[in-house]
Amino acid sequence: MYTSESTKYSARTDIGQTSRILVVEDEELIQEMLAVALEEEGYGVITAPDGRSAIEYLKSFETNSGELPFDLVILDLMLPQINGLDICRLLRHQGNPIPILMLSAKGSETDRVLGLEVGADDYLTKPFSMRELVARCRALLRRQRLSNLPQVPVLKFKDVSLNPQECRVLVRGQEVSLSPKEFRLLELFMSYARRVWSREQLLDQVWGPDFVGDSKTVDVHIRWLREKLEQDPSHPEYIVTVRGFGYRFG
Repeated sequence: MYTSESTKYSARTDIGQTSRILVVEDEELIQEMLAVALEEEGYGVITAPDGRSAIEYLKSFETNSGELPFDLVILDLMLPQINGLDICRLLRHQGNPIPILMLSAKGSETDRVLGLEVGADDYLTKPFSMRELVARCRALLRRQRLSNLPQVPVLKFKDVSLNPQECRVLVRGQEVSLSPKEFRLLELFMSYARRVWSREQLLDQVWGPDFVGDSKTVDVHIRWLREKLEQDPSHPEYIVTVRGFGYRFG
C-alpha cells in the first residue's frame, strides 16, 4: 500500500507539485475522501493509517537541504499505536515547524484548546465539509509560504532608520510621517547611500517611466523630505545636492 502511495507522490512532484500534504487518518473512507479532495486541488498527498506509520513517513522523506519533508500534516486525534496529540508534541519538541491541521470527533472547547496548546495550527471537528477543509489547508499553506519569505532588512544611516515592511521611518528616535512618494524616494536613497541620482533617474525609479509632468516635482519632494529629516533643511546632512548632477544621500 505504502509503495504505491510513495510512487504517486514522486510522480506528482516530478510534474512540478509544490505543496505536499501528509494525511494521517485511520478511518479508510475518510482517508480516501481527503486524498481525493486534496489531489483534485493539485496537492501531492501521502496517507498514513496510524501514528507510527506517520512518524516513519516524516523520517523517510527528510531532506538534506533543510527543507521540510511535507508542507502540511492533516492529523487525526484518535489514532492506533501513537495518537495525534503525542505526534504533535513530538514534532514540536523536535523543533519541527510544519503546519498541523488536527481532526477530531471531539468538539468541546477543552479538546480544541488542548490540541492547539500542544502545537496544532488549526483544529477541525468531525463531521466537516471537504470545502471547509480545503479552505483551511489553503490558509495554512499560504501562511507558511509568507513566513518563509526572506525578511527585508531595516535600512539605517546615521540617525535615520527605515523599515520597508512596516513602512515606518524613525529620525533621531522619533517616528515621522511620510507620503508614499516620500517614503519610496527615501527608501531608494537609503538603499544606495552616496550614489548620485539625476532628476530623470529619480522620476523613473519612483514615479515610473510613464510619468507625465514637470521634473521639478522631484525638487519639491526633496524639500519636503529635508524638512522632515534634517535638523537644518537649508544645510542638509542627509539629502545633499550635487550641482550639475542631482542628489545623493549621505
